[in-house]
Amino acid sequence: MSVDVMAAPRSTAWLAGANPLAKLGAGIAVTVVLLVSVDWVSATVALVLECLLLPLAGLGVRTLLRRGWPILFAAIVGGYGTALLAPKTGEMLLALGPVTFTSGSVAAGIAITLRGLAIALPGIMVLASTDPTDLADALAQKLRLPHRFVLGALAAMRLVGLLVAEWQTLGMARRARGVGGEPGFLSGLKASLGQSMALLVQAIRRASRLAVTMEAKGFGAGPRTWARESTFAPRDLAVVAGGVVIAAAAVGAAVALGSWNPVLG
Repeated sequence: MSVDVMAAPRSTAWLAGANPLAKLGAGIAVTVVLLVSVDWVSATVALVLECLLLPLAGLGVRTLLRRGWPILFAAIVGGYGTALLAPKTGEMLLALGPVTFTSGSVAAGIAITLRGLAIALPGIMVLASTDPTDLADALAQKLRLPHRFVLGALAAMRLVGLLVAEWQTLGMARRARGVGGEPGFLSGLKASLGQSMALLVQAIRRASRLAVTMEAKGFGAGPRTWARESTFAPRDLAVVAGGVVIAAAAVGAAVALGSWNPVLG
């Protein structure tokens, strides 16, 4: 019994050589600071500094937009909703019946949009520069998480890449049988729902085969050894320090300009 796993090539970016826990620590430092306050200054400073570090994760603007467009869309929608529902303070900018925007509500919406992007960007950088096996090694060896949980999560991460390929294969197979070619939105939605169910069935079957295979090979049967040792190096200290510097710069700029607005204050 074989299980086909499509492994992505290892990243050659500078951040790829850092321990995953160091990258997670740096991201958490920035995220905590941004969650404490809702203001556009701290979010803008953090976002600009994060964008400057994108080459270290091997990400360009085009790649970032291709991978992170759902997050960008969600941030814009969140900012629009905030601007629409926030207290109407300051100068009136637009009034169309119940839809009103003021300078204060628009500022709040911009702050939420920038805050969401600044919080999400470190996660994208970590995922783009981290090999799933390295992450599993760090979680099991350094954080001492249960082996069954770590290995299950690793297998799931490895198999996620197959979903896109299977979706394309299912679509071509259904079109070859004359299914899903009808014009119209409702017809397309019906075809997509049917294809999604087929993809779900395929994923469940593959997960079952993988679980049986892992049990047959002795995963979780006793003490484990690891092919690669997870270690910390001076590069990891630099990564953590970079996260702390970004967090400190964001807070310092907001306090200096008087825009610091702690949510618990």
